[in-house]
Amino acid sequence: MDCIIIDDDATARLITKQHCLNSEQINVVDEFSSAIDAIKYLNTKSVDLVYLDIHMPTFSGFDFIETLKNPPIIILTTSDKNLALEAFEYKSVVDYLVKPITKERFNKSLEKLDSLSTSEKNITKQKNMSDFIYVNVDRRLVKVSIPSIYLIEAKGDYINIKTDEKNYIVHSTLKKIEDKLPSDSFFKVHRSFIINTKEIIDIEDNTVLIKKDVVPVSRSNKSELMKKLNLL
Repeated sequence: MDCIIIDDDATARLITKQHCLNSEQINVVDEFSSAIDAIKYLNTKSVDLVYLDIHMPTFSGFDFIETLKNPPIIILTTSDKNLALEAFEYKSVVDYLVKPITKERFNKSLEKLDSLSTSEKNITKQKNMSDFIYVNVDRRLVKVSIPSIYLIEAKGDYINIKTDEKNYIVHSTLKKIEDKLPSDSFFKVHRSFIINTKEIIDIEDNTVLIKKDVVPVSRSNKSELMKKLNLL
């Protein structure tokens, strides 16, 4: 599971990170001393799990959870033993670790993560799918409605995101954006193209017509594409 660590105390972050490194199932992708910086990160990227301190200056762990529309799985880390009841009012919180976090207690927390069924993890992932994404255009974060996207084309180190209103050239890969799109409506038909299957107008041989764009479909992906369509 990919995770981030949020704690204003550098030593506490180091201890949590070391526990994660000692486990086989947790991959720390980043860490933050500020919850606000972590929110900015999550506006453009997704993770499975957050280790979150409660007491932080200006913006608490509870503020962080309430700010996110669909927070990932949360494990709280705190020196305060008295907030557990309040903490578990949040559906995203699955455990409450009191500092200093021991190896034994951390491993018990891992067992709780393991106990989450595959279906629960999938439900959590689907809930984390927002109706929009933020893309970095000319050093600005631009909010793009996912349903408005009908085609994404890879062009070298960039992707061209086509929407009903305008196109966005973004320094990214198809893989990164594919992970953020709902699989029920978006499908990678070719190594260079992802389409919104709801916008298909016509299919002929190994091409599909999306709006005014004719897009190639690889032979290996065509049968899977046909399964996704509501055929008569």
